[in-house]
Amino acid sequence: MKKRLDLESLREGVLSGSRVLLSQAITLVESALESDQKLAAELVQSLMAHTGKSIRIGITGVPGVGKSTFIEAFGMLLLRQGKKVAVLTIDPSSQLSKGSILGDKTRMERLAADKQAFIRPSPSGTTLGGVSGKTREAMLLCEAAGFDVVLVETVGVGQSETAVKNMVDYFLLLMLAGAGDELQGIKRGIMEMADALVIHKADGENLDEAKKAKANYQNALHLFPASQKDWTPRIALASSMTGSGLEEVWEQVLLYEAKMKGNGFWESNRAAQRLSWLDEQIQFLLGQAFSKDPRVSQSLEEYVEKIRSGALNPGTLAKKLVSLFLSKRSPR
Repeated sequence: MKKRLDLESLREGVLSGSRVLLSQAITLVESALESDQKLAAELVQSLMAHTGKSIRIGITGVPGVGKSTFIEAFGMLLLRQGKKVAVLTIDPSSQLSKGSILGDKTRMERLAADKQAFIRPSPSGTTLGGVSGKTREAMLLCEAAGFDVVLVETVGVGQSETAVKNMVDYFLLLMLAGAGDELQGIKRGIMEMADALVIHKADGENLDEAKKAKANYQNALHLFPASQKDWTPRIALASSMTGSGLEEVWEQVLLYEAKMKGNGFWESNRAAQRLSWLDEQIQFLLGQAFSKDPRVSQSLEEYVEKIRSGALNPGTLAKKLVSLFLSKRSPR
């Protein structure tokens, strides 16, 4: 059995930019073992002073839009500009086996082979929004390892895009030309969240359709209310096959960064995200403590058949269990 490294070895390995030790550190962070969780928390805390210097970009879009292809082409462009690029790809998890497909690394062979790039597939588990429950920690570890740009690829446009938006600086929505809104699953709320829309696969016979789609979306965006950060989402055409439009996408990211840092939104947004993360962690830890409480487990076992049969309202039982959980913690 492979021996796990100690805190100091992992910390120094991450700070030195070792991809192997960075990978081991993320594995530690993703572990469900209590001993690992304690060590992971200490590791992330010890590296906090070395985080926060990267640009965090979330990339979403429905399956088939070409997210992995786009990320590889975009990542290669950034590497040519001297950037170190980390990619956190969130794979769908099987609800039966809880396993992850983990296929993105094989779909980004050129990017994965470059020493200035790091690709980490993680299972989405049961978290909403197509992000892993430990994506934030993984992102901080990548920043501590010296990566300039962290790209977070989500499973697709799902139940809670807010989960992605709440951990990145820039939210990019990939779209296809010639597909109806219903087919793409695009809702107004998702478009309002996006800082940029990229009409992907804008090449060959698709180019004319892509240009029409760009004009249509530009007209639609004018109907949206102005955002508090004074930014109108940009729309670009891009092709990962030809490379066209990729530089424009990056220029828009840099323009956004300069403007948001200039008006103070960049840091205020990150501060709000840290508070949101705190709230999520509190809820997660309370949930863990609740589920592990033996009195709650015993009481749940007694009533579970009544819930299954419909004889008991789940809301009533939930209140009873929470009261039971809190009762032994109340001051005497």
